[in-house]
Amino acid sequence: AIVVGAGPNGLAAAVTLARAGRSVLVIEARDTVGGGCRSAELTAPGFVHDVCSAIHPLVAASPFFRGLPLADLGIDLVHPDAPVAHPLDDGSAVMLERSVTETASGLGPDARSYAGLMGPLVARADALVEGALGPVLRVPRHPLAMARFAPLAVRSASGLARSRFRGERARALLAGMAAHSMLPLESSPTAGLGLVLQMLGHRVGWPVVRGGSQRVADGLARHLAALGGEVVTGWEVADLGDLPDARAVLLDVTPRRLLAMAGARMPARRARALRRVRPGPGSFKVDWALDGPIPWRAPGCARAATVHLGGTLDEIAASERAVHEGRPPERPYVLLAQQSVVDATRAPAGMHTAWAYCHVPNGSPADMTARIEAQVERFAPGFRDRVIARSVRDPAAMERDNPNQAGGDITGGLQDLRGTIARPVLAANPYAAGIPGVYLCSASTPPGGGVHGMCGHLAARAALRRELA
Repeated sequence: AIVVGAGPNGLAAAVTLARAGRSVLVIEARDTVGGGCRSAELTAPGFVHDVCSAIHPLVAASPFFRGLPLADLGIDLVHPDAPVAHPLDDGSAVMLERSVTETASGLGPDARSYAGLMGPLVARADALVEGALGPVLRVPRHPLAMARFAPLAVRSASGLARSRFRGERARALLAGMAAHSMLPLESSPTAGLGLVLQMLGHRVGWPVVRGGSQRVADGLARHLAALGGEVVTGWEVADLGDLPDARAVLLDVTPRRLLAMAGARMPARRARALRRVRPGPGSFKVDWALDGPIPWRAPGCARAATVHLGGTLDEIAASERAVHEGRPPERPYVLLAQQSVVDATRAPAGMHTAWAYCHVPNGSPADMTARIEAQVERFAPGFRDRVIARSVRDPAAMERDNPNQAGGDITGGLQDLRGTIARPVLAANPYAAGIPGVYLCSASTPPGGGVHGMCGHLAARAALRRELA
């Protein structure tokens, strides 16, 4: 088999094939493996920043990664004291703790309601994760657990938060989680994603990878080599006809790149369907080298590696709504990671790193640096005084760095209800590319975005059943 693209999904596909005893060649256009799972000194020497993905609950939970000897591969998951913090303007922070009970105790009038909602989900977490990280159009292995979760999953985060909780603290916590979907919080299935992320925080935590996210990709590449597979970097594939002969070809690319590579080989009907795949919003990212820790007003924020900045449910909903109306938000919802609070290898002694991004319309040219820093300063007065250097990446820069992130889309296509069920098109085998022997294994296939490897793993299993038996 040949795998084009050495992102986490391409590498997961290659490892799955190699573990089944097949010979595998991975071809990567860049000089390093990793795709959206890379690290580099983006700001100043000695400061290690994650280029895209930064926090890894899905590595901890994914059935693919749980089947690997992570420690032997140099993948060391480091857990902060608390998975997530969500500061508010009163100087406090809502804390997602590993314990459901401890989290609930910080939610005032919604303590009992939160425990009643999350307790059963965490108890069924393994079954729900397996169901969530697989194709939608299949019979789940745990149908009862999925049937119980489905009515919550298809709801909007805004609707669930307002109906379930009375106080702003619990509502804000769910809003910050659900906004990872890059969808308006009034739409389905934002509640489902928010609940899954909260559940993962309780079940497996929100860890960082010691030394940088690059360690995940490097570990997979080493594992592949030990299994007899080969990775060739610096080889850009423009056309499927340029590839050596193979019984199966798996592509860790977007539908748009698949069409360009396939040319006339792609059946007209499938080509029309792939052209209709809708891109997700873009991302605008800033990395900072800091001369000390972020001076959070709420002390709890220093306990978490992930901090959601956006204030109340109403504010976060307004930010995400603006994006989908084609406007860069004035007060953006910001996802911030401070990996150096738990991983001293990220910065020189006494120094720190910080990573943050917000959502913008796909391909937006707006410079969001000042707006992102204003949101940090809002909850951490004096933050700007700590900045030694910064690196800024707008959607165009993200696409130049990684063509899979077209227009700054880091999720492989819009993942609303339609984009979840028909991903990339409605098909019994969503990984089959429409050309004999060719498969799509990127985040544009189920289960979608995130560093979990399941898109590649499931695509490889499909190829093993049909082409490599």
